[in-house]
Amino acid sequence: MKTHKMIYISCLLAIAGGYMTTAVFAAPQPGVSVGVEAARMQQAGGPVVFAYSDATAKPMPLPMSSAAPVAIAGNAAAPSFGPAGNSQGSVGSGVMSPVNLGGSSAFASAAAVTPQEFGTSNHPFTTSRVDLATTPANYISSRYPYRAAGKLYFRIGAASYVCSASLIKRGVIVTAAHCVTKFGGTLPRWYSSWQFVPAKYNALAPYGVWNASAPRVMTSYYNGTDACSQAGVICRNDVAVLTIVPQNRVYPGTAVGWLGYGWNGYGFTPTNLALINQLGYPVSHDAGLMMQRTDSQGFVSTMVSNTVWGSRQTGGSSGGPEVVNLGTGAVLSGGVLLGSEPQFNTVVGVTSWGYTNQAVKQQGASAFVSTNIVALVNAACAARCLYLESERVAGQWAGGVRPRLFYAHEGRRINRHISVTTSR
Repeated sequence: MKTHKMIYISCLLAIAGGYMTTAVFAAPQPGVSVGVEAARMQQAGGPVVFAYSDATAKPMPLPMSSAAPVAIAGNAAAPSFGPAGNSQGSVGSGVMSPVNLGGSSAFASAAAVTPQEFGTSNHPFTTSRVDLATTPANYISSRYPYRAAGKLYFRIGAASYVCSASLIKRGVIVTAAHCVTKFGGTLPRWYSSWQFVPAKYNALAPYGVWNASAPRVMTSYYNGTDACSQAGVICRNDVAVLTIVPQNRVYPGTAVGWLGYGWNGYGFTPTNLALINQLGYPVSHDAGLMMQRTDSQGFVSTMVSNTVWGSRQTGGSSGGPEVVNLGTGAVLSGGVLLGSEPQFNTVVGVTSWGYTNQAVKQQGASAFVSTNIVALVNAACAARCLYLESERVAGQWAGGVRPRLFYAHEGRRINRHISVTTSR
């Protein structure tokens, strides 16, 4: 039986807050590896110049499994990672700072929403554009919660690649580990030059372009010793977080908002089933220029306790969020109550792998557990920031009171006021 328990983190990250605070440089978190760019992260003074081209950026190859597809029935493995928990997201202000990236061309509107389909795995799903035939064309993807997801560009040597990612704190994005580093092997392993474009639509970056640095993955993945079905494919810890470089002390989540995240089976039933809403930018769909959404029943497979769902998404979707309870809640009446673990817009994994035979039409993700996503976020915060009890908006502290601070990794109060400092 799964133990249902919600654990809320009651404070916002300073890196997840609108302002920078005194940095606290704690000891490295056990089991977490950080890229060399962590020490080089600088604050941008203004809008970032987009350094990539959709015409030349390649989709990051999705790790592909040659194993036989798993069936929905009889594969729900009971996790043993401890009680479920989650951290809530935020809507954000919605104030746009549009940038035209150039080089992209519009596509004709789809005739209709794609009907539910399935592949040889017999796993039903629906994959379609997030945006419908509306004016403006990106009306839906530029609204919360969709705008918290985006396209991630980076370099491997001189070549440019794309993945997907999403904000889970005001200044922290989550993606797949294979979008930031190699799985073991020869050095150097880290990739470089990440740029995040939230809610990207065609040539439009409605909330600007943001540099990202300080990639963090679990050491077992970085070293190539992670538990995997095959080397680097269907792994326990194909998860990474990066820190956004602020622009004029502001992080993208201030306007975009951010998604919550859950761990240890949050949002899954006692038999480990959940409705998965996948967001991403697969290059096989609309040339990767528009956000795609897949809806499917997900389940926990016996394959390294990965989450599996039906999907048509492909390369470029790597690192995109798997969300439970996607959307905006209605005002309930007539005695109608919420069900168990109802927190809206909670990320429970990121797209990690698919099958070599595209007819299978299934994808999977390393499950978010307290030993990966919580450890990674804690490591990012312990190295860079503190929790804030309130946020500074337009030069004023919420409630007129300067907030006290908390250690991000312990939630322990520091009895002093914050001050703004330069970056590390």
